Amino acid sequence: MIYIMSEWMHLFEGAPLRDMARGAVVFRRDDPVQNMYLVRSGTVALERSTADGGFLTLHTATGGMALAEASLFSDKYHCDAVVRSDATVACVKRSDFLTSLGDSRAIALSLIETHAREVQVLRARIEILRLRRVADRLDAWLGFYGEPSKGEWITVAEQIGVSPPALYRELARRRGKRKSAP
Repeated sequence: MIYIMSEWMHLFEGAPLRDMARGAVVFRRDDPVQNMYLVRSGTVALERSTADGGFLTLHTATGGMALAEASLFSDKYHCDAVVRSDATVACVKRSDFLTSLGDSRAIALSLIETHAREVQVLRARIEILRLRRVADRLDAWLGFYGEPSKGEWITVAEQIGVSPPALYRELARRRGKRKSAP
């Protein structure tokens, strides 16, 4: 997905940057919300642990995406933010960010516009995840986003809610059909 610099992202110009290695934690569930974060590079996942010891990924933020922005209106975080690939994260005080939103209609509308697009993406993902067959999920994903870049198929597997081996079997099946077609 391509992100265009939105008006609200300018609030992070000159903000302190944190370089974080894979596995590092930006914040934990139940920590007080004190900052607003922007992922500059890398990948940070919002995760909640499950009763069986696993985890549920609620959102994956990459370069140019806000991190846990809904928490601006909460006292504490409702999940953990875990770095999935080395990341650089910009940090602005929550109070400063909220003041800027209140002071600038353009910034507030820019944030709303960004999140309206993200809601559309999430709704599409929900519809994809409702499909039962891997083939149907893959078709739907490709219909929305087109062919991924080389090396990005593993991300597609995560986004459509299947294991990488299941996705690779489906891709191999499709390649086999193309080769046998007259």
